Amino acid sequence: MPERNIEFGRYGARGIKGHEAVARQLDGLAGYIATPVTARRGLLARLHYLTRTEHARTAARAAGLTVTDRTLRAWLAGTRSPSRKNLERVEQAYRTVRRENVGRYLAARLNRQGRGTRVEIHPLNQSQVDRPRQRPVTFRTMNVRHWDRIVRAWVAGDERELDDAWVDQVVDLGSEWGQYEYVTTIGFAA
Repeated sequence: MPERNIEFGRYGARGIKGHEAVARQLDGLAGYIATPVTARRGLLARLHYLTRTEHARTAARAAGLTVTDRTLRAWLAGTRSPSRKNLERVEQAYRTVRRENVGRYLAARLNRQGRGTRVEIHPLNQSQVDRPRQRPVTFRTMNVRHWDRIVRAWVAGDERELDDAWVDQVVDLGSEWGQYEYVTTIGFAA
């Protein structure tokens, strides 16, 4: 695809891929539990979220939390503590289930019945690039009307699809859309 950067950062530019910035923003909108899983309160909150209904338990098992019901009850009661590996599994399962639960809601909120959502794109940081090699890149805004594909890729955790979905939206910036493949941050609200 034209306009893709092959050697980003070669001359000192700093930034992240646009789809990674979008994923971070969607993670922020998902409203994850703030207390870390390593704290008792954070562990209990995640376990309650993952075990409060049969549907949640099924989704947690599908997401990789494969411990027995007896072990879950012991963790909830505080008689046993999960290993570091199981803490990571709990966190991963929680994030996966939370994304699935809020995905449709976020897509509907961002689409706003076809009106879309205003997105602010902050360009990459060129402060470490020599002056003759710097290119003029400015702050841009655009209105994204179709979020379904982006949110589906975020829910699935498919980076390649998320990148393609985001690039399909960014091409609306015109002939210089490739300058916004790497960004400092992307902002939008639902």
